[in-house]
Amino acid sequence: MTAREITDYMETLLNEEQRRVLMRFFKTGAGEYGEGDEFLGLKVPQTREVVRAVAKDFPLKEVPKLLLSKWHEVRLCGLLILVDKFERLATKRLVNDEDAVRGRDEILTMYLQYAERANNWDLVDLSAPKILGHWLLLPTAMGSRRDKQHVLDELARSNNLWRQRISIVCTWKTSQQGDPSWCLRYAEMHLHHPHDLMHKAVGWMLREMGKRCSMDLLRDFLRRHVHEMSRTTLRYAIEKMSDDERQYYLTL
Repeated sequence: MTAREITDYMETLLNEEQRRVLMRFFKTGAGEYGEGDEFLGLKVPQTREVVRAVAKDFPLKEVPKLLLSKWHEVRLCGLLILVDKFERLATKRLVNDEDAVRGRDEILTMYLQYAERANNWDLVDLSAPKILGHWLLLPTAMGSRRDKQHVLDELARSNNLWRQRISIVCTWKTSQQGDPSWCLRYAEMHLHHPHDLMHKAVGWMLREMGKRCSMDLLRDFLRRHVHEMSRTTLRYAIEKMSDDERQYYLTL
């Protein structure tokens, strides 16, 4: 199928009632973070069904046409196709395969090029860990760990909320694999971010880092930064702690 055919098919599934619900939920009104976003009213499993049907043989060069769609769900479809293609090239058997390395780098480059099209929190959260986060853990022809850090630094220092969110949410994958360093670096970098969506993301990633890597590292981060982080970030970060420990941090 082509991008046009996928879009035409997804448009036939338009659900007006669900569309209105999603546009409210994802804050698409004037001045809100999702201002102007358009929804078809599809549920995520419907989009995943499309992805399962086409992803394996869908030409990579067609994906940008999906990412440039006005429809939120079509953009999600494009992002999930990239996720599927990346994961097919990241199996244990292909980790060090030269063609697979080049393929993963090509997908990562496309993802970064169109990062601003992941322009709502769900689009970021369903794609960043599985593409960028996974890429951080794998061999690449694009340079060393320092070069990988430069990629994330550029995202974190951009003026775009969604690129910034990508830089922290992608660390969910690295923390899952036992590497806390990425989360700690970008949590600290975003600690004074003004947007509530970033407060939630930073707290969430700190919580996951503590759970997956080291609660002592989380406690150390909190001891150093508890007085400068937002209350939202703090509440998210300490969510899995005992009642007594949560109260301790909340009363500091």
